[in-house]
Amino acid sequence: MSTAPPANAGQDTPTRAPDAQVSVLIADDEELTRTGLRVLLASKPDLDVVGEAADGAAVLPLAVRLRPDVVLMDVRMPRLDGIEATRRLRSELAEPPKIVVITTFENDEYVYDALQAGASGFVLKRAPAQQIAQAIRLVATSDSVLFPEAVRRLASGRPVRRDAARKLAVLTRRETHILRWMAKGLTNQEISVELTVSLETVKTHVGNVLAKLGAQNRTQAVILAYETGLVGTGATGL
Repeated sequence: MSTAPPANAGQDTPTRAPDAQVSVLIADDEELTRTGLRVLLASKPDLDVVGEAADGAAVLPLAVRLRPDVVLMDVRMPRLDGIEATRRLRSELAEPPKIVVITTFENDEYVYDALQAGASGFVLKRAPAQQIAQAIRLVATSDSVLFPEAVRRLASGRPVRRDAARKLAVLTRRETHILRWMAKGLTNQEISVELTVSLETVKTHVGNVLAKLGAQNRTQAVILAYETGLVGTGATGL
């Protein structure tokens, strides 16, 4: 894993094969939490815990050495919090791992900041084992937004960013429709069915949306859609 800036900034990495094993790095300052997560994930044959970090400062060097597909990242850690650790992974590695924030509190400002820094989604520490495992699998595929309703709730109550509306103006009409479907959490395959176009066409549109918005992943694009008012934060806002 190189430390050069990513050449494909603004775009998700290609979708992984659904049956490929996913390597995971656990980053949490509580040893009991790390142990519990390791045991939980060890029971899933398609998930492989390759290492643990006890603080945020250890995440980047471990990611360089171990090359995990996904980092399960606590947001509150000593020396370096999960937000800055996420930002460094995304900015300093040519092929950064996907990042799932794991947190105690759902409506946590730290979580929102981590998503803006480049995390693909988040999951609660108290979530069922299967949900945590599925969250890791989902972000590894780069094909949907992790828990779009939770992202919507995090974005609710924030003022509409009129200054960012010009970013959306560069999207074509079709790309704007694609972004709306992304905000609903649809996969590329589901979007292709809704729009009756090929899967490859949808993938091209999604890549264009991310590149034009300067978004590192689908979640960042969806957050921008909420912050600019393209989609609403109410239950029927989409």
